[in-house]
Amino acid sequence: MVELDRLRTRGDAEGEARSPVHLILLSFLMLFVELGLIRWSGSYVVYLSFFTNFVLLASFLGVGVGFLRARATGDLFRHVPLLLLAFVTFLAVFPVGGGRVDGELRFVAGFGWPPLPKWLSLGVVFVLSFLLMAGIAEGVGRVFVRFRPLEAYRWDIVGSLLGIGAFSALAFLRTPPILWGLIATGLYVIVAGRPRVSQAVAIVSTLAILAVLSFAPNTQWSPYYRVTTRASGDHVAISVNGRPHQRIMPLAFLEEHQAFRFEPYRHAPDASLGDVLIVGAGSGNDVAIALSRGAARVDAVEIDPSLYRLGRDRHPDRPYQDPRVDVWIEDGRAFLHDSDRTYDLVLYAIPDSLTVLAGQSSLRLESYLLTKEAMREVRDHLKPDGVLAMYHYYLPPVVDRYADALTDVFGERPCLELAPGSGSRPRTVLTVSVRPDGLVCERRWSRPATVPSAVTDDHPFAYLVGRGIPAFYQVTLLAILLGSVIAVRLTAGPFGAMRPFVDLFFMGAAFLLLETSNVVRFALLFGTTWFVNALVFAGILASVFLAIEVARRVRFRRPASLYVALFATLAIAWAIPPGSLLGLDPVPRFVVAVALGFGPVFIANLVFADRFRDVSASGIAFGTNLLGAIGGGILEYGALVVGYRALLIVVALLYALAFVTGRSPLRAGTTEVVPAEA
Repeated sequence: MVELDRLRTRGDAEGEARSPVHLILLSFLMLFVELGLIRWSGSYVVYLSFFTNFVLLASFLGVGVGFLRARATGDLFRHVPLLLLAFVTFLAVFPVGGGRVDGELRFVAGFGWPPLPKWLSLGVVFVLSFLLMAGIAEGVGRVFVRFRPLEAYRWDIVGSLLGIGAFSALAFLRTPPILWGLIATGLYVIVAGRPRVSQAVAIVSTLAILAVLSFAPNTQWSPYYRVTTRASGDHVAISVNGRPHQRIMPLAFLEEHQAFRFEPYRHAPDASLGDVLIVGAGSGNDVAIALSRGAARVDAVEIDPSLYRLGRDRHPDRPYQDPRVDVWIEDGRAFLHDSDRTYDLVLYAIPDSLTVLAGQSSLRLESYLLTKEAMREVRDHLKPDGVLAMYHYYLPPVVDRYADALTDVFGERPCLELAPGSGSRPRTVLTVSVRPDGLVCERRWSRPATVPSAVTDDHPFAYLVGRGIPAFYQVTLLAILLGSVIAVRLTAGPFGAMRPFVDLFFMGAAFLLLETSNVVRFALLFGTTWFVNALVFAGILASVFLAIEVARRVRFRRPASLYVALFATLAIAWAIPPGSLLGLDPVPRFVVAVALGFGPVFIANLVFADRFRDVSASGIAFGTNLLGAIGGGILEYGALVVGYRALLIVVALLYALAFVTGRSPLRAGTTEVVPAEA
């Protein structure tokens, strides 16, 4: 009887493994955990703010290796709970944040310990992310290969769409990681069956750690950050992702100790301070200052709803309750795109996000706020004697970069106020006016012999001096590349099995860059918010799904003609700079952006799906394609040199390599509509 029960259970499991629902749930789990790793690790290891797609590359490597192992002996999938526990425990015990030590900003760790070296912390995060995703992907791959290739790809995309939708909803609801853990571990139990004792212990331990961290005192989760607060009287210190970010301070304290914040109002129109726009309104200090200086109306723009709510609820001067204030939870540049209001004063109040957009691209939340094109846009929103002011703790090269751009845009050198700040970063205020002779300055910026090139919409890297990839990035990327080669060889066997699918490798690299191009394009056109980013990835996956449905029904007489169409759409997307669409109203801007961005995505996936339809080893083929994404992720850093627009040229070159290396599999025949695959 016992043996009969075992056989029946095994038969049920195999039947379930062939079920589309089973593959959908596994794919949901894979993407959901990947997004969770990116978000969770960035919240506890500040080093990752400098390596924007680090965990993404580790995830792609893991997923690629997992698919290559789909028919291998061994079972990494059953170790997923232990690997998840190891990942969560490491971040809980060895976080790396930022703080003041002896008056200087330094890296700090928990429990009073010294922080782990950068190479060690990043190395452990990379290895654990790789192993965890490899374990999940092996489980996905073993179900994936039971279907026809396009049918498997179809259900994988459905699961991925659901995964990104679920994680985006959790971001919108500002949920803590304990809920992410409950969903991930619950899904694992559903698809893997009743856990063994060791697995159950690992799952419970993981959830216990997540619960402790999620419900830690004075901690909340915004769509972008882990936000922690520490109150001292009327002051509230706010840290995000373990780094000091803002401090709620009473107006009287600001007047006495932070006089630099009041400098812009000395240059505002003399008659009356009517309309004020504050970008980066945060917890309300600058809104309180504007109101105290007689502003008749204040538009307060803040991208993070949690920071706004902290100011609304805890600022002693209650600036957000003032009827003169309108609050906009939005990206500052996007607000300007869609507004026709003009202002007496536009103030950029330390808009430093300390975080990147979403683990893909090197964009920070504020990347497009202070480009040269953005300064022109601000100028167009100023009244005839309006003033633009910006302040921050800037390094001298960054001051020169911004001041030079302001000089070019407004035709006059800006006023410059400096005060002691944080080490080599003085408190810096730059102020410029539409009417240059209206500014009376004690000191204006003087142009040095050399000035870093201006930050532009195509090259929005304010803190990168010059065009190049810093040495530490080069070493890290080389280590990732070499580590990937070793990991594939040791865990997935010889490379010979991948040789027939080298064209799919190039497709994977190209498609990763195509995704990045769309993230950047939509961030510029509609804002660097989590919502826009989620819509982009959902749109990409929807385009992929549509391409699969077409490929399942249509065979092309000349598959090579798809490449011609792909190169044509890439050329059109390159020829029309994203910034040229900013003058359009929101609806036509969205329609054109979708056509330019998702058109190449759709055709690229027709190319892939037509090639993938009849592969003999779908797990190895799909794994090879995913490993190509690592190459694309490394090439993405080339944008630091050539800018984002030129990435489309790299995409075209990679697809050309895919065409050349994959010519033999291109099929000839007649274009026909075929029945849907079973």
